[in-house]
Amino acid sequence: MEKLLHYVWKHKIFPLEMLRTTSGQPVEVIDPGLPNMNAGPDFFNAKLKIEGTLWVGNVEIHRQASDWFRHGHDRDKSYDTVILHVVGVSDCEVYRTNGELIPQLLLPCPDTIRQRYNELKQTDIYPPCYSIFGILPQLTVHSWLSALQVERFEQKARIISKRLEQFNQHWEDVFFITLARNFGFGLNGDAFESWANHIPFRSVDKHRDNLFQVEAFFLGQAGLLEEETDDRDMYHQKLQKEFRYLQHKFDLPTPMSVDQWRFLRLRPGNFPHVRLAQLAYLYHKEQALFSRIMEAETLDAVKKILAGGTSLYWEEHFNFRKTSSRRTKRVGENALNLIVINTVIPFLYAYGLHKADEMLCERATCFLEALKAENNYVTRLWSGAGLPVYTAADSQALLQLQKEYCEKKDCLRCRFGFEYLRHQ
Repeated sequence: MEKLLHYVWKHKIFPLEMLRTTSGQPVEVIDPGLPNMNAGPDFFNAKLKIEGTLWVGNVEIHRQASDWFRHGHDRDKSYDTVILHVVGVSDCEVYRTNGELIPQLLLPCPDTIRQRYNELKQTDIYPPCYSIFGILPQLTVHSWLSALQVERFEQKARIISKRLEQFNQHWEDVFFITLARNFGFGLNGDAFESWANHIPFRSVDKHRDNLFQVEAFFLGQAGLLEEETDDRDMYHQKLQKEFRYLQHKFDLPTPMSVDQWRFLRLRPGNFPHVRLAQLAYLYHKEQALFSRIMEAETLDAVKKILAGGTSLYWEEHFNFRKTSSRRTKRVGENALNLIVINTVIPFLYAYGLHKADEMLCERATCFLEALKAENNYVTRLWSGAGLPVYTAADSQALLQLQKEYCEKKDCLRCRFGFEYLRHQ
């Protein structure tokens, strides 16, 4: 109820007759103020006329007036700036810390708004506001998707920033960890991130010019060299021996357990062995991977760097037991697109913010708009509801919408939800 009152106040959905305080004073709302998402009154810098006198200050909203005392506002000086208390139920008067009476407004919520809000909250159909998509102006749809895209950029930039704090602002390490997670493509994402967090990068750097030793580091720390295999596989035995040497030399942390990796329903080309071999090849080949990616000016240049390959052994194997016909195992086009969307583009944006380089932020946006939309459950859901999804910018915006608004039933902050409530 209180969230709905916030919505009604913010958008000035008021009755046609003159608003009045509970004591009968006429109220004119010139500006409802700015919503406050932090501690303190709900709306800052509102402009009101109460009985002809202009007031500028803050507004507090409660479901019922007695919540003022229940929340301790009568003892909190930060609420002395409140010029109007807006309530759904007026069950008492409220006062500032010095005992002054605060004007109070009983704000009715229109029945149509309440009914449509309940529809949004209670329906099991997704998206619940689908019925308005056919009448929404393109400008409304585009502006909201653009805002959601920026919101998602900023959210991912904050995640990158937190990781940088953990790794002493080492961009190369954090980029590789994020890249590794996305090489798990959902199913093994957590396992890849856990693996990457236990890779001693400075130790690996000392052997980065030797692909075989990088493979030994990577596959050994992943626990995959402990698998039972054919005794005739000399490459596996050499990797085991090399990893034992590296373990002793660098006092490496305990490797992961094989049980942490998931293989069920995985295509052989997605086996962790192949993906780790591709990462090893990339880490060996691109000695300054992050810098190279940040300097690449086109999508084709980025994909060429990331497509990589593997050592010769992995051109004939999916793991240490399953062989394949000989072929170069590069990262496929669809996989590359996902890696660019989930790794490269967020880092371009985050690094652009870090360097105050608008060109990098703009490049992130351009790359996203140049890629085709992702094909997943969420994009199919919205597309089926009548919302066109053309580019990765659209699909990323809709993923943000689904995660941060729809799943949380936060329809009052959503522009589509606003339009649904507004239309009769």
